Amino acid sequence: MADYSVFPALNATLNGASAVLITIGRLLIARKRIQLHRACMIAAFATSSVFLVCYLYYHAHVGSVHFPGQGWARPVYFTILISHTILAAAVVPLVVLSLTYGLKSRFDRHRRISRWTFPVWLYVSVTGVIVYIMLYQIYGAHS
Repeated sequence: MADYSVFPALNATLNGASAVLITIGRLLIARKRIQLHRACMIAAFATSSVFLVCYLYYHAHVGSVHFPGQGWARPVYFTILISHTILAAAVVPLVVLSLTYGLKSRFDRHRRISRWTFPVWLYVSVTGVIVYIMLYQIYGAHS
């Protein structure tokens, strides 16, 4: 039987890396460092894309993972998970549009959509790490 146990930590690492890259990318564009901003955002897109492939592969083989926590942790976990999941679905087209407009030098549209993309993408990346910590590190779920 295959061992898929590396995937939760890998996925959390990829989410964390995406959060760092998009934050640095946002700081760079605020300082008019356009080429570095572009490089960070492309790296964040690549990192998030690898995350998505790994996430889908893992869950295709393992299925869903039950949250074993009880008490106050359950509503906290599920509130984070539900908001994370809904926004994760919404952020995909936002990221694709932001990246496309930026790479095509359509900066007016890029700026307009990126105002929404940045906070949603950051939230999704950070809450992905929080879900991992709660599910696998604090409450010790097993796939």
